[in-house]
Amino acid sequence: MRFRFSIRFQLVILSLFLFTIPWLGYQYVWEVEEYLRNGQEQTMLGTARAVATALHERKALFESRSSYLQNIRPGTDLYAPQLDNPIRLDGKFDDWQDIIRLAQVYGNNKVVQRYIADNSTTSLSFTHMVGKYEQYLYAMFKVEDEQLIWRNNKSLKIDKSDHLLISLLDKHGKFSRYSISPYQPGWINAYRLDDDSAHIFPIENALEIQGHWRQTQTGYNIELRFPLSLFSGSLAFALVDVDDPLTREKKYAIGTADPNQFDKLGTVVSPSPEIEQILAGLKYADSRVWVVDRHQRVLAKAGNIQAATGVRVKPRKQFDWAWLNWIEKHWILPVYYHILTRPPDNFVDELENAYEIETQGVKTALAGRAESLWRLTPDNRAVILSASHPIFIDGEVRGAVIVEQTTHGIRTLRNRALEQLFHVIIAVMLLGTLGLFLFANRISSRIRRLRDQTESVIDESGKIVGQLSTARQQDEIGDLSRTFATVIERLQQYNSYLENMASRLSHELRTPIAIVKSSLDNLKQFNTESNNEGFIERAQDGITRLSTILNRMSEATRLEHAITQEESERVDLTNLLSACFAGYQQAYDTRKFVFSKEIDLGLIKGVPELLVQMLDKVVSNAVEFSQPDDTITLQVCQSGKYLQVKAVNPGPLLPNDMQDELLQSMVSVRTDVSHQDTTTAPHLGLGLYIANTIAMFHKGHLQINNLADHSGVVVTISLPKL
Repeated sequence: MRFRFSIRFQLVILSLFLFTIPWLGYQYVWEVEEYLRNGQEQTMLGTARAVATALHERKALFESRSSYLQNIRPGTDLYAPQLDNPIRLDGKFDDWQDIIRLAQVYGNNKVVQRYIADNSTTSLSFTHMVGKYEQYLYAMFKVEDEQLIWRNNKSLKIDKSDHLLISLLDKHGKFSRYSISPYQPGWINAYRLDDDSAHIFPIENALEIQGHWRQTQTGYNIELRFPLSLFSGSLAFALVDVDDPLTREKKYAIGTADPNQFDKLGTVVSPSPEIEQILAGLKYADSRVWVVDRHQRVLAKAGNIQAATGVRVKPRKQFDWAWLNWIEKHWILPVYYHILTRPPDNFVDELENAYEIETQGVKTALAGRAESLWRLTPDNRAVILSASHPIFIDGEVRGAVIVEQTTHGIRTLRNRALEQLFHVIIAVMLLGTLGLFLFANRISSRIRRLRDQTESVIDESGKIVGQLSTARQQDEIGDLSRTFATVIERLQQYNSYLENMASRLSHELRTPIAIVKSSLDNLKQFNTESNNEGFIERAQDGITRLSTILNRMSEATRLEHAITQEESERVDLTNLLSACFAGYQQAYDTRKFVFSKEIDLGLIKGVPELLVQMLDKVVSNAVEFSQPDDTITLQVCQSGKYLQVKAVNPGPLLPNDMQDELLQSMVSVRTDVSHQDTTTAPHLGLGLYIANTIAMFHKGHLQINNLADHSGVVVTISLPKL
C-alpha cells in the first residue's frame, strides 16, 4: 500500500522546523549568560582592585604580624577568631557555639610523639580551637578517650596520667613549656616545666594559665585561658594518653605540633580588627571578601557566600489569572526544569571555616598578578567566581584581596529569561502549528472539493455533462478553479465543435457528392453524346469542390508543421501592406479598398511570406462578408508596444457569443443567405484560424469585434514592435 503524503502531513512535517526556534532561543540566552559572566568577572576584578587599593602601603596593618609570621608551617598553625564575649570557663562549650564550625579535629594523623613501640590506631582524639577576646587567648578541647586516668593524689609526678602539654615562645623568644595534670574534674592551673625537654618536671605553678576540666561520658572537656602577653605567637598543644591505671605508662601524644621542639611550634593567627573594620562595609556589597597575608593566612573576612548571588533578580511577576499561574507551576515549569537547573538554596562551601586559602588565584595574586578563577563547589551545586588582587607595601606583595560571588543571580536571570522566552515560543508554536493545520485542512478541503466538482462534470465516457462553478477566492486555488472552469468550458465548446464538425463536413460534402452521383446516374441513363458533356462537366465540378475541401482542411495542418521551420527577419509592415494593397484591388475588383497608415511606425520581426498569407486570409474573410461595391478599409497604426493592422468591412454583425470561437478551426457563422458573389465555394471556417495561428507565431494576436456603430465588423491584428 502506497503511503499518501498529503498536504496536511507535509505542513505538519514543515511545522517541525518551528522546534528550531526554542533551540535558537536557548543558545541565544546561553550567549547572553556568557556575556553576563564576563561582566561579573570584570566587576569582581574591579572590586578586588578597589579593596586592595585601600590596603596598599598600610604598613601598620601588616608589620605588627611580620615578626612571628616568618616561619609559617601549614598544618600546625592555629586560627584564633575574635570572640564577641569572654568565655565562661565551665567545660560546657556553650559560649563557643557561634564559632565552633572553625574547630579542627585531631586524631591518629596528628600523633606528635610515641612513647612505646606501638603503631596501632589511637584511642584518643579531640576537637580543638582557640579564640581571642581582648587581652586573652581562649582554648577548648573536646576529648574522646576510652579510658580517663586521673593523677594520683599522693603522686608528685605529673606525667603518669592523662595530661595536657603547652609549649610557647614568650615575648623574648624564650622556649617555655607547661603541663596540666589534674587530680579530679574542676578548676585547673598549669605547672611550668624545666628547660630539659627530655622529661617532664614541674618547677613552679603558672597561675596565669587557668581553666576547667570536665569529665564526660566519652572522655573529657577542657577550657583554658591565658594572657596574650605570655607568648609571642608561637604555640603548640598536645594531649598525652595514659590508659593503664596500674603501670601508668604513657602511650602517645596527639597535638597541634610537637611541644618538645621550639622550632616546630605552630603559629596563632587571628583576624586583623583593623582590616575587618575596613571590610565591614563590604558585607552589604553582595560579595564575600577575604584579605590574606603573604602566607595565605586569613587576616579578615566580610560577607556571606551563600547570599553573594552577584545579581539581584526581582520576584517573578504573576499572571492575572490564577488558573494560568497553576498551570505554569504544576505543568510548564516542571518540564522546563528537566533542562534547566535551579540555583540551590544551600551548598557546601569548602572555604566557609578556612583560615588559610591555598587556591590558584591566591597564589597568582601573591606572585603579583590579578586573576579571576571559576570553581565548582564540592557538591557540584554551585559555581563560585573569585577575583584576587595583590596588596603592595614598599613595592613588595604583602598580601592579597579575594572577592567571591556565586553565579546564582545570573543563573536565576537566565532561567527567568528562558522561562519567559519558552512561554512565548510555546504559545507561538501551538498557535502556529494549529494555524498551519487549519490552513492545510482548508487548502485540502478546497482542493478535494475542486477535484470532486471536476469529476462530477465529466461522465465515465469523458463527455462534459455540466459546468464547473467558479471560486470567488482571490488566491492560487481560486485561480486554479477559475482556470479549470475556463478549460472545461473550452473543452465543452471544442466537444460541441467536434460534434458539429461531422454535420458541417457532411453538409459541405453532400452537395458535390450528390452532383457527381446524379451526373453519373444521368450519364448512365441518358447515354447520348449530346448530354455527356454536361454530365461530365457537373461531375468534374463536384470533384473540384471535394478537392478544394480536402486542400483547405490539410492547409491548416501543413501550416502548423511548417511554421516552426521559418526564420524571422526585420519587416516593414507598412511597406508590406502597401505592396499587398494593389493586389487586393485587382483580385477583388467588385470591392472598393481604402488604405490608411501612420508615419514612422517602425519594424516588426517576422516571416514576410507568412504575414502575406495572414493578410490574405483576413482580406478574403472581409470580402466574403461584404457586398459588391462595399468599401473595405485597411489601416496600420500603433497601440503601445504593438503595431496593429485593422480590416474593416460592412456586413452582418457577429453574434455576441461567437467572437472568440470564430478563431477556432472549422467554425463559421455563415447563414443560408450568402452575401458572396459566388455561392459554390465551400466554407470550412479555416481562414481566420490560419490567420490567428500566424499572428500567434509572431508573438501577437487577432481579435474580431463589431463596430461601435454596428455598421460592420473589424478584424484587428496586433504584432509586437521592435
